[in-house]
Amino acid sequence: MWRDYLAYYETTVPDSVYDSTFSRLLGDDPNDFSCFVAQADGGLVGLTHFLFHRHAWKEESVCYLQDLFARPEARGMGVGRALIQAVYEEADRQGEPSVYWLTQDFNHTARKLYDRIGKQTPFIKYQRP
Repeated sequence: MWRDYLAYYETTVPDSVYDSTFSRLLGDDPNDFSCFVAQADGGLVGLTHFLFHRHAWKEESVCYLQDLFARPEARGMGVGRALIQAVYEEADRQGEPSVYWLTQDFNHTARKLYDRIGKQTPFIKYQRP
């Protein structure tokens, strides 16, 4: 399912990244990320990866929701909302309620959901070329 997510964003990663990602998901390092999945009718229909990290402007850590994906046939069924809500609940459980994520501007379908359950910030992302 993660390959489908990456394909949506027209990208791929080497097999070594798949290996390290899933090793981290299954590990016990609290600095690594975690994952929730959504199931329906006995199959996986969605996933999210998230991690907690320190923030210079806050005493508590913040939660970065890195990946969110719902299979096309499951979209509009509340899968994305449920996964985000699960991350919100985990952040609250850990006493670190600040959750943020990024999306691409062309991701109009997902942004309709994000506009209902999140607040868009004025930040623009830059990265090293």
